[in-house]
Amino acid sequence: MALAIFDLDHTLLSGDSDHAWGQFLVDRGLVDPEVHQRRNDHFYEQYKAGSLDIHEYLEFAMRPLTEYDADHMHAERDIFLNDRIEPLVSQKARDLIRHHEERGDTLLIITATNGFVTYPIAERLGIAHIIAPHPEVVDGRYTGKTVGIPSFQDGKVTRLKSWMEEHSHDMEGSYFYSDSHNDLPLLRLVDHPVAVDPDPTLQAEAEASGWPVISLRKD
Repeated sequence: MALAIFDLDHTLLSGDSDHAWGQFLVDRGLVDPEVHQRRNDHFYEQYKAGSLDIHEYLEFAMRPLTEYDADHMHAERDIFLNDRIEPLVSQKARDLIRHHEERGDTLLIITATNGFVTYPIAERLGIAHIIAPHPEVVDGRYTGKTVGIPSFQDGKVTRLKSWMEEHSHDMEGSYFYSDSHNDLPLLRLVDHPVAVDPDPTLQAEAEASGWPVISLRKD
């Protein structure tokens, strides 16, 4: 039973859930629209360039959760998932998930997007295991902090190794699907790296290394 690992944004999703959540907060009037949208776009460009300060970004992304009670934010998240995330899941992505399920593989999402946003997305995709920055909750309220090493760049490898120890799993026959050059440390670790609608840097690496390149976007 091999490990089938998936990045989430621009891989299983035909878009970016992190950036979409920030835009949703602006559209719903839950944050200062001008300031939040400007910083949300700024961090997204940093991510694409490979220069994102993940700790600074997570502090920004988690702050709105501290300004409302948890029940209210959970209700807003349900609207977000229905309106903004469901349209981003292609049939191709669902078929790939089903393929690995039928093989008997263990499915795992590893994402740098915080768990408040991504845990329920994994649940909707039918994937039981997910590694993501974990939101800290104290006395039923979000603190605005995350717990542990962020699962970003080399942090994905570190978090995966801890997860494998906890779940008595290994890398034999493993797959990893990703769109981003930020995931090269993990792509180089698995037995079967697959580039999914890759950015230019990952496209060049995949071609040089002979990795498969596929698309999961909607036709």
